[in-house]
Amino acid sequence: MNLYQQPPVYLNGEPGLNAVLRAEPEDFQVVEQLGFEPDGAGEHQFLYIRKRGENTDWVARQLANFCQISPRDVSYAGKKDRHAVTEQWFSVHMPGHRASLNWKLFGGDSIEVLRAERHSRKLRLGSLQGNRFKLRLRDVSDADELLQRFDKLKGGVPNYFGEQRFGHNFGNIEKGLALIAGRFKERQRHKKGLYISAVRSWLFNHLLSERINQGLWSKVLDGDVLMINGSQSCFLYDGDTEIEQRLAAGALHLTGPLWGRGELMTQGAARAFEIQALAELAEVGEQLAALGLNQERRALRLMPAELAIEQESDGQWLLAFDLPAGAFATSVLRELCRWSANGQHEER
Repeated sequence: MNLYQQPPVYLNGEPGLNAVLRAEPEDFQVVEQLGFEPDGAGEHQFLYIRKRGENTDWVARQLANFCQISPRDVSYAGKKDRHAVTEQWFSVHMPGHRASLNWKLFGGDSIEVLRAERHSRKLRLGSLQGNRFKLRLRDVSDADELLQRFDKLKGGVPNYFGEQRFGHNFGNIEKGLALIAGRFKERQRHKKGLYISAVRSWLFNHLLSERINQGLWSKVLDGDVLMINGSQSCFLYDGDTEIEQRLAAGALHLTGPLWGRGELMTQGAARAFEIQALAELAEVGEQLAALGLNQERRALRLMPAELAIEQESDGQWLLAFDLPAGAFATSVLRELCRWSANGQHEER
């Protein structure tokens, strides 16, 4: 087994209960939280769309065809799961002098335009606040363990990048490693970015897994870099005695590196730990830095908000929570249960 094929460490041990997810698209619901409202005027038509079992890129291409414009004039804030029912915003560049289209004619059984509003700016990738998830778990094997593990979610879960980032059978990582080593070329810019991002994400997951392994999940080290909850603002730990209280309260999070050029932001014991944890991957880190990527930080802990769970029937439960942009629902779910889809067990 290659190092990148090893599953990340569980925070509270591997779950003993099993459940079925995605028996049908309605079992995985995502509602995008944009964080702002369209201003009502401008060259960009914002469309709030509900889709069932459809890929975000495919919907964007259908919009371009419907509007008879270039696909480059259609954008969205984030990609959503295909095997799900999702609601998200798209923007279409349509200058004001163009006649408004009848959006009721767009879509079909699997796509519906719920709102259409004008806005002054294009919707850009990553410009969302977060997402609301509702996940239906069927055939839950142990309700008592489910509820016990649910309570532990309130203290946060490892902020791992989800397995979908790495592609089928870790193909994105394999291509990324070959690309940064000069053994593979990719002409399509978005695919190249996808493969490089997969390698970078794997290094982060590996370091986070090591931190849990060594009992450092919630321990502040000398020289650690902390992130303020709900923002990307970071600062260096200077021994302030209040830091541990703020960390325990969820107001701050420890961070790990998204590898790139330049010096690690950490110092002292924290920097020594990060160098040691990634020592066997040092060459990969150097190759990423050579691409010109800058050092960045990502919170090690993910705090699901508005957590709720309810029993719908015997063996069937509905789990709901909010996550910020860039977080993965599967990283929450893997701490709760072992789940399968379409009859096939998937390690999460």
